[in-house]
Amino acid sequence: MTTYSNHGIDTSAPEILNISINGFWLLIATEELFVPFQKFPWFLNATVKQICNLQWPTQDHLYWPDLDIDLSLESIRNPDAFPLVSNPKK
Repeated sequence: MTTYSNHGIDTSAPEILNISINGFWLLIATEELFVPFQKFPWFLNATVKQICNLQWPTQDHLYWPDLDIDLSLESIRNPDAFPLVSNPKK
């Protein structure tokens, strides 16, 4: 259970809802977000287990420890406002 000083207590952990060829859906509290592989290429070759191993360390950040990926929720909500530079492993 995570506590935030200005938002009370969160009772749900983040959850991966679906993974497709184009990306994956995740549920954060009551918000569903789509993470497209085109915008977030670090996940493209990840296993289901690696994508599902997800932590929510702070109110606005998610962390995938198996992949060492740390993302702001705002960058997922609005990826065009956060141009990402990546050279994914092939």
